[in-house]
Amino acid sequence: MKNAILIVLGLAVGTAAALAQTGNGAPNGGHYNLNILGKRDCTPADLTGSDRHTIQVLLNGGQSAADINGTLAVTLDKQNKIFLQPGDDFQVLDGNACDGALFMLPTNSCYQVYARALGTPGGYANVTTCAIDNNGTPNDTSDDVIVCSMDTLNLTRTKGGQKFQNVTKELTTITFLVNGVPTTVQLFDSALYSSFWNYDNHGLRLAQIRLYPTACP
Repeated sequence: MKNAILIVLGLAVGTAAALAQTGNGAPNGGHYNLNILGKRDCTPADLTGSDRHTIQVLLNGGQSAADINGTLAVTLDKQNKIFLQPGDDFQVLDGNACDGALFMLPTNSCYQVYARALGTPGGYANVTTCAIDNNGTPNDTSDDVIVCSMDTLNLTRTKGGQKFQNVTKELTTITFLVNGVPTTVQLFDSALYSSFWNYDNHGLRLAQIRLYPTACP
């Protein structure tokens, strides 16, 4: 099986023993903050560094998940794609999503994900978890296709205070049809490889994501 490519989130010190919500909709407790910044023009730098908690995307750019779902993986445009890599912690490995960012997520612990839209009111982004299916031919990548989840996270910046929403399902699972039946798999499931968040941005300047460690079931 090919190794999945992940993009890393940063983790604050502490654990979230109890996820009691605060006034902004997010739980109390230790967490990792990740900010996704919409830029009119991206820097050519890779934006690497172990202490980085930001990923830049084009302010208006990316592709609709519906447009890339089912297409050949060799044609994938990496613009506004945040590739996900399994690891031991949350970490931004490459913060430039204009040519494909890289974010690491832990596979040795459990967590919940919350998100909200910030920045200047009016913009929105659709975020969909996708991966690649080798179509039963692991030694031949020419027929590999992109599979995007049927669940898409919409982040819209309206006026006034913005509350966090629990987006764990949208950002950590992929639901797709298998013989006409909706099937849900976790990130890095062996059925797929090279997981990524498809970030279809329409003017959203800031998406704030928090990852909270939780007890595993």
